[in-house]
Amino acid sequence: MEARVLIGVPGQTLQAIDGIPDGIPDSWVMSRRYFTALSQASAVPVMVPLLDRDEATLRALYDRLDGVFLAGGVDVAPASYGQEWTELCGRTDEARDTVETALARWAIADGKPLLGVCRGLHVVNVAMGGTLWQDCMALYPGSIKHDYFPTQGFERNHIAHHVEVARGSRLAGAFGASAVAVNSMHHQGVMQLGSGLRVTALAPDGLVEAIEAPSGEGWLVAVQWHPEALVDDDARTARLFHAFTAACDAWRRRGPAAAPPRAVAAMSRPEARRPA
Repeated sequence: MEARVLIGVPGQTLQAIDGIPDGIPDSWVMSRRYFTALSQASAVPVMVPLLDRDEATLRALYDRLDGVFLAGGVDVAPASYGQEWTELCGRTDEARDTVETALARWAIADGKPLLGVCRGLHVVNVAMGGTLWQDCMALYPGSIKHDYFPTQGFERNHIAHHVEVARGSRLAGAFGASAVAVNSMHHQGVMQLGSGLRVTALAPDGLVEAIEAPSGEGWLVAVQWHPEALVDDDARTARLFHAFTAACDAWRRRGPAAAPPRAVAAMSRPEARRPA
C-alpha cells in the first residue's frame, strides 16, 4: 500500500484556553476537526508537542514530517511582532508561538509544504517579519465584522462573507474560483505583510484573507478562515486539503535537496511585555 504523508500539527497549551480550572496538570490539546480533515485527504496527522525549550527534539521530529499544518487558536503574543501588549489582545500561548514560529521558518527554508488556518496565517506572517492588528474592529479602518465566534451563538460553519481570490494563485487552483464563501472566527489580522509573502485573497473590507509563497519557492498557503469546519459540506474546500497533501507527497518524493537554499533560523522565545 502506498505510504501516506506525515503531517505535523502543533498542539495548544490547555491552560491558555479560557475556563480551564486550576489544578489540572499542564497539558497540550488540539481540536479533532483538523486531524479529521487531514486524514480525509489521505494524510497521517500527528500532534507536535510544544517543546519550546528542547530544540533538538523538536527539530528531530520536524525532520520526519512531510508537511506542517498550523491550526487556529489563541492570539499571537504582540512581543513576537514588536508591539506592546494592549487590552485589545486576547489570551496568548507563548510556548506555542515559539514552536510554531520555528516550524514555519524551518519549513519555508526547506521548501517543505506548509498550510496555515486563522492563527496559522498570523504565525506565518509574523515568522516572516510581518505584524498584526491586535483587534481589527478597533484598529483596522473600515473593518467589517470578522469575529463570528461560537461563543456569540454562531455555528463554526456559518458563512460570514466572500473573499476575492487572486488569479493564478495556489488557492485559486484548489478552489477553481475567483470568489469563495468563507466562515470567519478571528478578531486579529495582517497589518504589515511579512517578507517574501504574497497576498492571494482579500475580504470585502480589504483585510488580508490568504497569503502564499511566490511560485517556485515551495508550497505555502495560509488562509484567514477555518476550512476544516467547511470541508464536509464543500468539495472545493476539500480540494484545498488534497492539494496540500499532494504537495507533501511530491516534496517527499523529491526530497529536501530540491528546495531553494535559504538560511535556517534557530528557535527563539519571544517574551511578551504585559502591564503588571
